[in-house]
Amino acid sequence: MSNQQDFTQGNILKQLLFFSTPIIFTNLLQTSYQFIDSLWVGNLLGANALGAVAVSSTIIFTILSFVIGINNATLTVLSQQKGRNDEEGLKRYVNAFVVVLSVMSFFLGLIGFLFAEWILSLMGTPDGMLGEAKTYLQITSLGFLFLLGYNFIGTALRAVGDSRTPLRFVMMAVILNTLLDPLFMAVLDLGVSGAALATVCSQGFALLYGLYFVLKHNRIPFTVPRIPQKEEVKLILHLGIPSGLQMSVISAGVAAIMSVVTSCGEGVVAGFSAAQRLDSVLMLPAQALGTAVNSMAGQNIGVNKWKRVNQIAKYGFFYNLGFMLMIAFLLVWLADFGIRLFIQEEEAVRFGSDYLKTVAFFYPFLGINFILNGIVRASGAMYQVLVLNILSFWVLRYPLTYLFSSLFGDHGIALGMGISFVISSLFAFLYFQFGGWRKKELFKENKHKN
Repeated sequence: MSNQQDFTQGNILKQLLFFSTPIIFTNLLQTSYQFIDSLWVGNLLGANALGAVAVSSTIIFTILSFVIGINNATLTVLSQQKGRNDEEGLKRYVNAFVVVLSVMSFFLGLIGFLFAEWILSLMGTPDGMLGEAKTYLQITSLGFLFLLGYNFIGTALRAVGDSRTPLRFVMMAVILNTLLDPLFMAVLDLGVSGAALATVCSQGFALLYGLYFVLKHNRIPFTVPRIPQKEEVKLILHLGIPSGLQMSVISAGVAAIMSVVTSCGEGVVAGFSAAQRLDSVLMLPAQALGTAVNSMAGQNIGVNKWKRVNQIAKYGFFYNLGFMLMIAFLLVWLADFGIRLFIQEEEAVRFGSDYLKTVAFFYPFLGINFILNGIVRASGAMYQVLVLNILSFWVLRYPLTYLFSSLFGDHGIALGMGISFVISSLFAFLYFQFGGWRKKELFKENKHKN
């Protein structure tokens, strides 16, 4: 159990640096997973197959977002139990999460398999892609348990202070998928079915190896699954439902913003799409810091060490500020080069480069949202974070992007996005400072006072 960390004592800055770094690399690997998969499919099977996989992947993410949100509640519940040093409580809630997520994975997998064609048709999938998209969706639906399973193990390990071991699982899944994709698609000539099987096999292996590793080294207190108590399921759903809805709000908000972008023409759409690919990578440090402070704060909230919680927020704030400013300066310098990695059309490159140079210095404000919302989420105030996300996307980001694009044309898209980052970070700060999230109590029995 040497990789586990007790965040209720010790040097906070050192802990934050060493705990968040593996999470950054884990997130980077997970991002590369889809990139590599698309690379093989596009080159070996062609644009039609790539489109079929892309449509199916969108549906898979939408279906799973709610359950992944429940999985994210793992950090809050288990980190607080870890901080309280409640081994029995930790064991009970690990069992409860395993049962709830397994049941949901089974039913969602069944729905995805049986209703794949209907769902794809509802999405308006072109007839030429429908057959391959259906095949990909059905096969990957059968692997929902593997996907959620190894992600749950990684999240549970972070909750108890171990961020290095999940990096190993994800790395193995990525490497195995990279090798199996060409084997199944080209050598065995399985086509899109091979791409789906490679994904399921890779995730299944990661889950099995993860289970073997944590059981052998006693990293997580797994037990033979049993029916959880009513209050355990109630707490999981109470935290998981708004957490799942947060992902739905974000997905819908991104789609709404894309509707603004599409009104500006094909060149802007292409440039924005390329910029978003870079953006998804550049925001990984801030996202990782949000995950890290969630776990670190959760352990301290579990024993009422509010002084350390505030220190975690402070160090997270300055770490984010330094990291994201460094990225901003690099981005201004390399924006044109980065966009040209994906596209060469001059109009698209011009918009994508200008967009990145404008939004770059607003990134630290978006990072503040990740940090402060991560701290608040650690207390169990999931509905409050959901409201903050609704404000961020639907009251600020989408309306401001629409307004500024109407006033300044395509140049206004980045400006509207950036200003929304600033205002939403102000809302996050005001709630962090004056909101009632510190009064939230998930476990009232045997509460320690410090």
